[in-house]
Amino acid sequence: MAKVEFSKRTNLIEQAVYKFNLQDVGEPNLYREIFPYTEIPRITFNHRHVPMFVPEEIWITDTTFRDGQQSRSPYKPDQMVRVYDYLHELDNDSGLIRQTEFFIYSKSDREAVEKCQSKGYKYPEITTWIRAKEEDFRLAKEMGIKETGILVPCSDYHIFKKLNLTRRKAVELYLSIVKLALENEVIPRCHFEDITRADFYGFVVPFANELMKLSRQTKIPIKIRACDTLGLGVSYPGAALPRCVQGIIYGLRHYAEVPSEWLEWHGHNDFYKVVTNSTTAWLYGASAVNTSLLGIGERTGNCPLEAMVIEYAQLRGTLKNVKLEVITDIANYFEKELKYKIPSRTPFVGKNFNKTRAGIHADGVLKDEEIYNIFDTEKLLKRPLKVSVGAHSGLAGIAFWVNNYFKLEGDRKVDKRDWRILKIKECIDREYAKGRVTSFSDEELKSLITSLFGREAKGEGEAPGFDLAEP
Repeated sequence: MAKVEFSKRTNLIEQAVYKFNLQDVGEPNLYREIFPYTEIPRITFNHRHVPMFVPEEIWITDTTFRDGQQSRSPYKPDQMVRVYDYLHELDNDSGLIRQTEFFIYSKSDREAVEKCQSKGYKYPEITTWIRAKEEDFRLAKEMGIKETGILVPCSDYHIFKKLNLTRRKAVELYLSIVKLALENEVIPRCHFEDITRADFYGFVVPFANELMKLSRQTKIPIKIRACDTLGLGVSYPGAALPRCVQGIIYGLRHYAEVPSEWLEWHGHNDFYKVVTNSTTAWLYGASAVNTSLLGIGERTGNCPLEAMVIEYAQLRGTLKNVKLEVITDIANYFEKELKYKIPSRTPFVGKNFNKTRAGIHADGVLKDEEIYNIFDTEKLLKRPLKVSVGAHSGLAGIAFWVNNYFKLEGDRKVDKRDWRILKIKECIDREYAKGRVTSFSDEELKSLITSLFGREAKGEGEAPGFDLAEP
């Protein structure tokens, strides 16, 4: 008969958790029935469901200076310091953006870390990323780092094919560096690389159990970052391991007894699931989700930090003390100073994310912008709703553009039936009749209105020709 015991985690009498042992296989388990390589990966189901468990506290960590640098030219130290300042300004001492991590291999990276350390910010805390090598750890220790990520690949793809080790040898290697960190009172954060292709009960859980045993002995937290390296995770109800996000988080909590506050999810967007998977990790027991600004990262990128700030607000009903408008400042800095082109339709930061082109939508926002705007983007993000004037904008689109661009308020607002709006539309229609296919820019529209009504606008609240009487 299975042993029963009282669980302090659930406050219930439960059957004792089965302890899984390391399966030191002779040949790698590559899950070819799921990952045939020459075909699209398969999503399998076993129809098992795990309970939702939202931690008391959830937060965000950042990898802009680590994973975010792997897909672009390296940042200069002063650029990294400015972005770090922006992260601090965005967090605004709320603790929502809890940590950020750095490479420390180059002189430039170490210079940036030292400059950021000199700021003395509590949030985001500065951490590092190292390989499971003693010389790497010495670098982190020399820089006075209190917590470091340690790369510990856990799929047989990495253990057998990349590292040329057995599972047991891999565990021994990883534990030697974790012990070194503990001896030096540095919190180890073990990055379980490629967890969505790993043998969960044959390697992941037994290794996590060894880590938790060490933590209990030393009374130092050992954190685990579950890394969905290829974006293979899925959050569908009843999905099976190794791809099931909620199954991974539940399994680490239940079978390895990893506390939620030591659990973190790191996702990639290869299959368009990065935000949903990160939110799922929160909902099923991971306190932390790892992100990068604008989602910049290896291949298809990481989970966008700004997306998870918005997710947090939706789940908790509060922004705590976060200064959401700083997201717009960050986007502007990346485009103007770092010369990074943000795709125009990117949520929250793209130049067209809250710009409508459809005439029927413009007609709605002319009546009340709340009809077609996701929230008050002007108040929260310093991004007023906009309308793009094109072939299908209609009278409503032109009227909204005039009111918005020239900031016409109250009685000064122009109705779509105004004779001047009709005149502007006639000119626009003629252009499209000649074969034009592009939308009108703000400058083109301003020039058109000036040419029609004979003078320039001189200031806010004044539009050329819109104080003229009915002809």
